[in-house]
Amino acid sequence: MANVENANKQTLAEEVDFDENTPAILIKDLQKSYGKKEVLKGLSIEVKQGELFGFIGRNGAGKSTTIDCMIGLKKFNGGSIELLSYDIVQEPLLAKSHFGYVPSEPTCYESMTGYEYLEFVASIYQISEGAFKKNYQYLCDRLQLSLEDLEVPTANYSHGMKQKLCLIASLLNNPDIWVLDEPTVGLDVVAVEELKKMMKEYASHGKTVFVTSHNIELVSKLCDRVAIINNGVVAQLLDLKKDPNKRLQLPRLFLDIYEGRQYR
Repeated sequence: MANVENANKQTLAEEVDFDENTPAILIKDLQKSYGKKEVLKGLSIEVKQGELFGFIGRNGAGKSTTIDCMIGLKKFNGGSIELLSYDIVQEPLLAKSHFGYVPSEPTCYESMTGYEYLEFVASIYQISEGAFKKNYQYLCDRLQLSLEDLEVPTANYSHGMKQKLCLIASLLNNPDIWVLDEPTVGLDVVAVEELKKMMKEYASHGKTVFVTSHNIELVSKLCDRVAIINNGVVAQLLDLKKDPNKRLQLPRLFLDIYEGRQYR
């Protein structure tokens, strides 16, 4: 992933330098309700720069809701969220300039060709023409989305092709934080293996990868740390890098939490 050039990010007078000790993602006491239903009940997470962080839980546990709040798609009822020290509510433009996001269901403007969509995303981040050309060609090559494919309207894309396009779009500006919500859904085996390599490479270059997935095996093999969410909070935080044995134990630990044996 070192071949992806830095984008010409929006110049904002308020932006300040952050050091290596600044958390990439800092969520404190996050609360979110839909009517009377409490989904997040004081969830707190701190994710470090250069970390490949897994965020897992069963359906309806609040994983996607947490991400939606984190990237500014949904308002929340209480708590705070900072991305590289920028508050997503108070400094939304600065916070959003630092992440790339891939939703669980790929969405593109279907009236556009693949190339037009990537060009549109590049214009939002004010990426130079040279960097855009180099980046999209490199990323398309990695994920095997051909230049001919980019000439076709995305309305004609398969689910997997749309997923690849969204993955490419999310990395065009070489973001500091790469947020992935169920990124392997719809991808073939070859693309999944390439994506896993890309995630590892991205973290190895000091970037942060935040991933949710129902694929426990993928999370256990890739991630440095994993948070298991249950009942609206983080039920357990596991350091798989410090204790590699936990990688093999992760499926059992996950099931134990939802059977009530380890939940706190």
